[in-house]
Amino acid sequence: QVQLVESGGDSVQAGGSLRLSCVASGYTYSSYCKAWFRQAPGKEREEVARIETDGDTTYADSVKGRFIISLGNAKNTLYLQMNNLQPEDTAVYYCAAVVGGYCDRPFNTWGQGTQVTVSS
Repeated sequence: QVQLVESGGDSVQAGGSLRLSCVASGYTYSSYCKAWFRQAPGKEREEVARIETDGDTTYADSVKGRFIISLGNAKNTLYLQMNNLQPEDTAVYYCAAVVGGYCDRPFNTWGQGTQVTVSS
């Protein structure tokens, strides 16, 4: 069974930066679609960014120009570079993957989440 483990969450002041990491472990990790989601208190979970195996990326309008999603060289690590963080970015961030498939299928594997808190 594939497991995803996030790290890198922290408390920062507005304007600061953080880099989240998500490492996949388990059996052969074959996923052609990976993403970061976030969920703030009292709000629904929202997709922040996704990356496909060909390198195509998609971002939520709220983070365009500030966040960058990328894959590590070994392809089992997913990153989210977050710059110019704002209080509204405060949330639990989750990585997710479509194990065994592409982005036309639902995300079927999730990490446990990492807390990002941005103070003004």
